Amino acid sequence: MSKKRIYTYTVSIILVIIGWLLSNSDKKNEAFIERVKISLREVGNQLLLSNQDSTSLILPVKKLSDYKYQVSFNEQLSFEPNNLVTIIDSTLNISQLPKHYRVEVLQCLDQEVAYSYQMSKEEESTIIPCNGRYLPNGCYTIEVTFFKRVTSFFNRKNLFYLLLSIVILFIIDRFYSKQKREIASENDHKKYTSIGRFRFYPEQNKLVKEAEEISLSKKECELLEIFVAHPNQIIKRDELTKKVWEDNGVFVGRSLDTYISKLRKKLKDDDAIKLTNVHGVGYKLEVS
Repeated sequence: MSKKRIYTYTVSIILVIIGWLLSNSDKKNEAFIERVKISLREVGNQLLLSNQDSTSLILPVKKLSDYKYQVSFNEQLSFEPNNLVTIIDSTLNISQLPKHYRVEVLQCLDQEVAYSYQMSKEEESTIIPCNGRYLPNGCYTIEVTFFKRVTSFFNRKNLFYLLLSIVILFIIDRFYSKQKREIASENDHKKYTSIGRFRFYPEQNKLVKEAEEISLSKKECELLEIFVAHPNQIIKRDELTKKVWEDNGVFVGRSLDTYISKLRKKLKDDDAIKLTNVHGVGYKLEVS
């Protein structure tokens, strides 16, 4: 399987995981909202029962924002603040809702705050004033504001999955990059032919000796390919001209000798290689 395909599959998997996490996060938020509404209705029920009222209606719980919810009643009531704190705290705990929240009791007539308090896991952040002082009978609405949302896409579990996906993608990328380099290196070795101290790259029209690169013309390269394929063998002049010049239509008699001379100059730095002339027959690449 190619690296590109593996990379595509991995990215697709990561996108699916992100989509799943987002979808799961949305579902958890919906479940959170429903738990809040049910809990606040139970808070309203307990407050009415503490007023010896089992018939008055609890109006629909309103979601004022992602963090704030409101419960109200169709009849007046009175309650002691400490009782309200106990009812809300125990009800939210049963529903496993956040422990960081603020409660405000508002007067229906003017929306003034008749009573409020703040709860937190940290004792120093918890503020519960006016215990024991009853609120007079009246029309009230109760608003609960959570300081933190219960669910977040960037929670520890979701971040773990994302980081795990990124690490897997990184490992796969490193593995296939290394494999690609090894294949490229192997192919690079296959693409050249050793001639004494030279490396001959026919596809790149060049000779390499140590760090030095020697460019070859197209004709020089074609001639050298023939000699390399038949080392220490005499190649007839007619065969050389036919293979190198026949398809081009035009051939000047001295062209072969000229290109042979150029090749000799480029190979002269290695005494183990000789391009010799076999008089009246052709040429031979002698390799020790």
